[in-house]
Formats: sequence, C-alpha cells, structure tokens
Amino acid sequence: MSWLVLAMVLVGAFNAVARYASRFVGVNLSSNAFIEAQWYLFSVVFLFAGADALRRNAHVRVDVFYGRLGPWGKAVIDLGGTVLFLLPFCIFGIWSSMPSVLSSWEVWEVSPDPGGLPRYPLRTAVPIAFALLFLQGLAELARNLRRLRNSAVGEPDGSGS
Repeated sequence: MSWLVLAMVLVGAFNAVARYASRFVGVNLSSNAFIEAQWYLFSVVFLFAGADALRRNAHVRVDVFYGRLGPWGKAVIDLGGTVLFLLPFCIFGIWSSMPSVLSSWEVWEVSPDPGGLPRYPLRTAVPIAFALLFLQGLAELARNLRRLRNSAVGEPDGSGS
C-alpha cells in the first residue's frame, strides 16, 4: 500500500504543478485522467488497507472495557465481533457490490468526464477488498480460537499480549 500512497502523492503533485505551469506555457498540461488517477489510487489504498490494518491489529476499536481484559476476554470479544459483525459485513459488501461491478463490466464503463479513466477496474476493487477482509477475518477467527484454547489449558497464547 505504501507504494500506492507514493504514486498517489506523485500524481497529485504533478497535477498541481501542471495546472499551475499551464498558465505560463499556454498549453493545458493537466487532464481529468490525472485527477481521476489520484482518487482511484486513494480508493484502492483505502479499500485494500482494511485487511492489512486488521492483520496488524491497527484498526479502530471502541476501547471502553477491552483494554482492561486479559487475553481470554480479548479473544472472546474479538471472536464475537468477527463472527457477528465482520464476516457478515464482508459477505454483504461482496453481495451488494457485485451487481454494480457486473453492470460496469458489461458496458466497459468509463468516466463521463472528458479524458476520464475506465471505471470497471475500480468497481472491481470493492468486492476484492471485501474478500481480502473476509479472508483476514477468517485468519483472526482461527487466531482467537487458538487463544481461547490455549487460555483454557493454561498455555501462553503466543500473541505477545
């Protein structure tokens, strides 16, 4: 993701400089393609970073009681959240985005703006991102089940927490 962030920043910086320089050279050096490329890159970074944030335990968490719990309690909360919220949300995200993705591919959807980019690859990123998040959710489910099992038999959970 860091390479995509760098690309996004470079495209945005180029676009800003090109718009400014266009005033002096009398030729439009910028285009809608650069603007759209920047927000396409931002969208992909945002979508795909979710699974990585979950893997690194860097996601947003409402930490009212969680911080005071031991490994077993944290595993129960994480397990419940994964089963009740994360996995169903991912399934819903895939299911609800697929008609739009399929429709976009049927017509080879392109931006309505002059010089705009194709939209179907970006739309395809949505269910892929949900699928990656779902797979990471399954990994979290397995990790938390292991933490619960290890806590029950008194073994260290190996998670460092």
